[in-house]
Amino acid sequence: MAYETIIFSIRDRTAWIQFNRPEKLNAMNKELLTDLEQALIECENNEGIRSIILTGNEKAFIAGADIEIWAKADVDTSFKTTEFTMKVQERLADIAKPTIAAISGFALGGGLEIALCCDFRVAADNAVLGLPEITLGIIPGGGGTQRLPRLIGLGPATEMLMLGATVKAEKALSIGLVQDVVPLDQLEDKAEALAKRLDAMPAVALKACKTSIRTGLRTGLKEGLKIEQTAFSMLFGTLDQKEGMAAFLEKRKPKYLGK
Repeated sequence: MAYETIIFSIRDRTAWIQFNRPEKLNAMNKELLTDLEQALIECENNEGIRSIILTGNEKAFIAGADIEIWAKADVDTSFKTTEFTMKVQERLADIAKPTIAAISGFALGGGLEIALCCDFRVAADNAVLGLPEITLGIIPGGGGTQRLPRLIGLGPATEMLMLGATVKAEKALSIGLVQDVVPLDQLEDKAEALAKRLDAMPAVALKACKTSIRTGLRTGLKEGLKIEQTAFSMLFGTLDQKEGMAAFLEKRKPKYLGK
């Protein structure tokens, strides 16, 4: 389908979702979120897609929300808008296929919240990440106060949230906000290489692993352990489990079928 604010493409078995509002540094608005949601649905429905990469341009992944729009919002509007925002972000967080945020330039506010919904975050050396909403008299409204502390810990997250502090790429790496930092001209290759590594994994086990991680984070430890136990046991009914263990014993490379 046609998109107005993103560029959607498929390379090999990886879907690329590139945010495309360059005149606004990819600032997030309803149209961008709607396009993102539709692209995710397209990824869900296409069995040939194994992983998803989200990216922007050299200057910005997403430089936050469109403040010109938010400056006119009232209580009711803000609640309804964040409700839709969180619905799209939950679809991204819960999608069964691995997701990678390839971040260059600014990833601020809602942009960082989108990246926090991804399984992996790799950054270019020019990346600047933050949740500066407090400096505008508000707080993050798309999951930032919840996902960021769970990812990097209370101390670093509190500094970013309550002081509106931004971090550059190397600092983001040191606090666990991103998993890798590369020169800007290598970012696309890095994300693509990570997608290919994921593509080589057994698809059913990969889905089970992601589900266990994401679902377990929403429960207590005992419930999470049960979720893991169930997923682990069910994988012994798959062809990929048989193939993976046979290949190990026979000292050869496995040929996974995703079944």
